[in-house]
Amino acid sequence: IVSYSTVFQNQDVPPSNCSLYKKPFLEYYEETPLLVAVLTYMGYGILTIFGYLRDFLRHWNIEKCHVAREREEQKDFVPLYQDFENFYTRNLYMRIRDNWNRPICSVPGAKMDVMERVSHDYNWTFEHTGKVVKDVINMGSYNYLGFAENTGACADAAVECTKKYGAGVSSTRSEIGNLDIHEELEQLVARFLGVESSMAFGMGFATNSMNIPALTGKGCLILSDELNHASLVLGARLSGSTIRVFKHNNMQSLEKLLRDAIVNGQPRTHRPWKKILILVEGIYSMEGSIVRLPEVIALKKRYKAYLYLDEAHSIGALGPNGRGVVDYFGLDPKDVDIMMGTFTKSFGAAGGYIGGKKELIDYLRWHSHSALYATSMSPPVAQQIITSMKIIMGEDGTTLGADRLSQLSENTTYFRRKLHEMGFILYGNDDSPVVPLMLYMPAKIGAFGREMLKRNIGTVVVGFPATPIIESRARFCVSAAHTREMLDTVSPTETDNVGNNESLSFVGSSEPFDVRVFAEY
Repeated sequence: IVSYSTVFQNQDVPPSNCSLYKKPFLEYYEETPLLVAVLTYMGYGILTIFGYLRDFLRHWNIEKCHVAREREEQKDFVPLYQDFENFYTRNLYMRIRDNWNRPICSVPGAKMDVMERVSHDYNWTFEHTGKVVKDVINMGSYNYLGFAENTGACADAAVECTKKYGAGVSSTRSEIGNLDIHEELEQLVARFLGVESSMAFGMGFATNSMNIPALTGKGCLILSDELNHASLVLGARLSGSTIRVFKHNNMQSLEKLLRDAIVNGQPRTHRPWKKILILVEGIYSMEGSIVRLPEVIALKKRYKAYLYLDEAHSIGALGPNGRGVVDYFGLDPKDVDIMMGTFTKSFGAAGGYIGGKKELIDYLRWHSHSALYATSMSPPVAQQIITSMKIIMGEDGTTLGADRLSQLSENTTYFRRKLHEMGFILYGNDDSPVVPLMLYMPAKIGAFGREMLKRNIGTVVVGFPATPIIESRARFCVSAAHTREMLDTVSPTETDNVGNNESLSFVGSSEPFDVRVFAEY
C-alpha cells in the first residue's frame, strides 16, 4: 500500500493537497537518459546533414525533387512554402512515411484487415498490391469500449435508424436539421453527465475550435495546459483572448498565472479580466496522463475562474460508471463549468458535445458557429451514440456496459504491468488506457512500426514535431475488446534473461523479436 504522502512527494504535489484525492495518484515520466538523449540528437544531426547533401544533389538535378518548390521567377515574392517544414518533410519524415496512413478494409475493432502497399520511389508514392494482411491486432484506434463494430445492438439500431431517417440531414440544426433523435441524444447526454443540459455537434474538433470563441473574447484570459490538443489551441486563438500557457499538469504553474492575473489584470490598463477560463483535458492522448482535476477545481474556486474540461479520451474510458474523469475522482459535475467531450472514441461514433448549465447551452445554440453553420449530425451516428450510451448506463437491461468498463480497466492494468516487466519505459497514469512507450531515437520510430506490422500488430508511432525531439514514442490504445491472448501477443510471455542477449518470441509469430533493439534499461 502506497501512502498518499509518498505518492504526492514523488509527483511534486504539496502535502496540503493530499486530502483532495480519495486514492493514490500515480504517474510516471522517467527523464530521458543522457546517453540516449545525446545519441538521439546525433541521429537527427546525421539525418539533417544527409538532408542538406540530398538537397544539394536536387539543386543540380542529380536527384529528382518530388515536393513543391518556389518557382525561380517568384523568388522575390513572399514564399508560399515554409522552408524548414519542406526540408523536414522531404528528408526526415519521408524516410518513415510508410508507418502512417495505412489503409484498412474492415471494421477497426480489436482486429482489422490492412491493405498491403509498396513504394518504388522511397515512400513518395505507394501502390496497392491487391493483397490484404488479415487479422492485424488493432492497438492504435481509440476504441476503448469496443463499440466500433458492425454487429450487435448498436449496429442493428443504426441500420433501422438509417431506414427511417436516411444517412444525412442536409441542413443545420437551426433550419430544417433538428430531428427528434437529436433532442433525445442531448437529453441522454445531459443525464449521463449529470448536468442540466447538453448540446451535440457533428464534429469533435469543431466542438472545441468553434465554441471556445463563443465563450471568450477580447479582454478575457485563457490559461491553457501546454499539452492541450490542437482543437483547444485553435479555439483559443480564434477567440481573440489573451492566452497564457502553464506547465503540463503543474498546479504551481497554474496558480502562479492565476495569482498574477488577479493582481495585475490586463496589460497596460490593469483592468480586471472579463473572464478567466482554464482549459484542460481529461486524458492527454500523447502522454497518457490524467488531469489533476481535484486540484484544478480547488484553484478555480479560489480564484473565481471558469473551467473548460475536454474529455475526448476520458469519457467512457474512466470512472466506475464510465462518466469520465469527474466520475474517476468522485467529484461533482457542477464544479466543472463547461464539460466537453467527443463521441469518436468510447462510443464508436462521431461528433462531440458540450454539457453544463441550461443558460450556457441556450447561449451556445444561438452563438456557436458550429451550431449555426454546420450540418446536423447524421441520424445513424446519433443512434449509435444513444444505443452505446444506454448500454454503458445499463439501461438496455444487461450488464454488458459494466462488463466492458471492468474489462477495459483490467486490460489497461495488465498491459501496462507486462510492458513494465519487459523493461520498457512508459509514460502516463496507471489507469490510462493510452500507453506511450518511449523509443527516443529516430531510427527506432520506423523500425518499431514495421516490425510490429510484420507480427500482425498495428500501432501508432510518433516523433518530432508531434513530440519533443528526444521523446519519440509508440502509442498503444487498450480496448475492452482486446482479449488476454491479444495482449500477450503484443507483450511477450517470456521475460527471463532479457539482459542476457536473448530474444523474446511473440505469441503467434515465428520471428524472434529482440527487445534489446527498443528497450531502454
